[in-house]
Amino acid sequence: MPALSVVVSGHAPLGRLRACLDGVTAQTPPDLDIVVTVPGTDRPARALAATHELRDPRVTVVPVAPDAPAATARAAAAGAATGRYLQFLHPATDRLPDGAAAALTTRLGALPDAPDVVLLDHHHAYWWDDAVPGGSTDLLAGAGAQGPTTLAGHPALLDLAPLLGNRLVSARLLAEHPDLIGTEGHDELYLSYAVLLLARRITACTTVGLVRHKDRPSQRRAAGPEQHFAAFGQYERLHQLAHAASAPPELRTRLYDRMVGDYLATLARRDELPPALLTEYFRRAARHTARFRPEGHHRPGGLDGVRHVLLGRGAHLGYRLLRLANDKRRAVRSATSARAEQVAAVRARHRYHRRLRRGIDQDLAVFSAYWGRGVHCNPAAIATELAELAPDIHQVWIAEPDRVPLLPPGTDHVVPGTPRYWDVLARAKYLVNNVNFPNGIVKRPGTVHLQTHHGTPLKRMGVDQRDHPAAAQGLNIEALLERVDRWDYSLSANSHSTETWQRAYPAGYRSLDYGYPRNDVHYRATAADVRAARARLGIEPGRRALLYAPTHRDHEPRTRWTPRLDLPRLADALGDDTVLLVRGHYFHDRLPGPRHDRVLDVTGYEPVEELALAADALITDYSSIMFDYANLDRPVVLHTDDWETYTATRGVYFDITAEPPGHVTRSQDELTDVLRDGTWCDEAAAKQRHDFRLRFCEYDDGRAAERVVRRVFLGEGEESLPPVLPLERRTPAPTPEEATRR
Repeated sequence: MPALSVVVSGHAPLGRLRACLDGVTAQTPPDLDIVVTVPGTDRPARALAATHELRDPRVTVVPVAPDAPAATARAAAAGAATGRYLQFLHPATDRLPDGAAAALTTRLGALPDAPDVVLLDHHHAYWWDDAVPGGSTDLLAGAGAQGPTTLAGHPALLDLAPLLGNRLVSARLLAEHPDLIGTEGHDELYLSYAVLLLARRITACTTVGLVRHKDRPSQRRAAGPEQHFAAFGQYERLHQLAHAASAPPELRTRLYDRMVGDYLATLARRDELPPALLTEYFRRAARHTARFRPEGHHRPGGLDGVRHVLLGRGAHLGYRLLRLANDKRRAVRSATSARAEQVAAVRARHRYHRRLRRGIDQDLAVFSAYWGRGVHCNPAAIATELAELAPDIHQVWIAEPDRVPLLPPGTDHVVPGTPRYWDVLARAKYLVNNVNFPNGIVKRPGTVHLQTHHGTPLKRMGVDQRDHPAAAQGLNIEALLERVDRWDYSLSANSHSTETWQRAYPAGYRSLDYGYPRNDVHYRATAADVRAARARLGIEPGRRALLYAPTHRDHEPRTRWTPRLDLPRLADALGDDTVLLVRGHYFHDRLPGPRHDRVLDVTGYEPVEELALAADALITDYSSIMFDYANLDRPVVLHTDDWETYTATRGVYFDITAEPPGHVTRSQDELTDVLRDGTWCDEAAAKQRHDFRLRFCEYDDGRAAERVVRRVFLGEGEESLPPVLPLERRTPAPTPEEATRR
């Protein structure tokens, strides 16, 4: 009997269903039980589920009538599940994080008892970010430290977000309450609380077992007001269930507070309900607030208490007047806050300059990448090697607040603008970045600034952008040069880069012709690493994976990305044995437009080097990824349909179409032909790639990070560093085809 069954059931757009199923089937436990129902008449959705059933023996698709209600479909899936515990996912909103099923299976195996419900942590996925903690970690950690508990013993567990997917429900509990899952109207809100009210034992853990997609307000409005009004019936049944279960007063009070809090939150999001329905919603919420109020209940203080009183009394006019007054107060507070932020910034700068008078910490290194986006690129590879060769040097990473939850566990970090941020920047011996530190940072004598860069330059950079306004918009050349003057070292992957950096960033730094540390993996990865990378992406052995990674156009808005290829049409033309991995520039959030089952959006996938290992070939235009990917000695196709426009607006250092790493196409039809008839990997392409590698993979041989650490951090001389291997003596990572044979 498997430990875990994952039940996927519900209506969802095809793209969301695909993402959910792909995430579940990418989980590694061989005994994971996966049960899928697809209610409705959506043939593509049913076909997609059937395809997963054919590919993965762990998947069982349970047929249901096209007109079957959602609850009936969910009950049918639950009835077919064979696991001791069930996790319910709605494909429109839910997916499993990488490795979640393995972690949960291990967790279930380590439980000393058999609780009825296991509570999990969860992350939110927004349109701009893929994994933000849901805010329940501390609550779960506190409850988990107590061991098995009950809801009566820990009523605060009702504060856990009511998501059905962030709790594992025992098959035993469902068998004891057969009407729980299959009853119409028992939707997620009701079920997530009901299983806690019915559970005899509950265990909480901080394992992240769910990613919940959060719709934008306009998407929620498009879903209609029914979603909000459905809560009334669910809360009414929950109060009835609490009464029938003889729930203690404290627990019933907690449930009441959750209900009123939800009602007030919906009223606060007044743009999600049409004005004509706000009055009706307020009336029904007021009725529940008065009807279910426990005896002796104490309302909260402050404005929340006033709102609570007005709702309980049904005083809609008073509530509206209070809201208008709060809007005015909020506007005044916002203006005051802006002034306070300016004062705080001045104080922070003063604090920084006071810290500059203190001694330098010789064993402190500060790392940053892509303006605080996290542990990435060349700085990440250097940091990993530094931990091996010089573990006494303490590493601190700079991370923006929204990136902190995505840092590797145990990463010491600071948030820009905080007191400790200014403190470590003032005291650190080493400062490493692939862009630039802020203007106000002072270069102290005795400190070491290492600029790693993040690509081989094809487009104009630095002061060379002066004659290209679209590229240089907002660029202060004088301020740029002041930042460059702080550099002690500038890292380079080839002679072209060394010469370009010296011209684009004229200053007194020393060039390190060592290669890019982020490319070391292209020579160190094994066949197992290649297979694992493809497995994580759901790419089956024998399928051709093409990585499409275009760059950003400076004459286009950063907030909007329109691919220059009709990707669904390209996928259809290339056939079922080809999957497109689409990687947008880091300025962009995700792939827009219609979805296709063989077009996989990997814009937010990290690290990008893993995508390169998984791909049989690269399609790009002018992105610097071509220089990194060439280290793998795999085919590259350049699609340059707007070469003239790009060169005119951005400016380039050389004609990549005359010295390409592979074949060049100028139209989608031409690209399709190259990818279909074998031209993409012919002898001519191999010759172009060899010449390209000789020029641009000059210093990359798998030991770049080691050279950097030994020279910059350990102070070793050039003569003691590992020499760069000639191109003919290097062995890139196996291709996907080679990896399947090893």
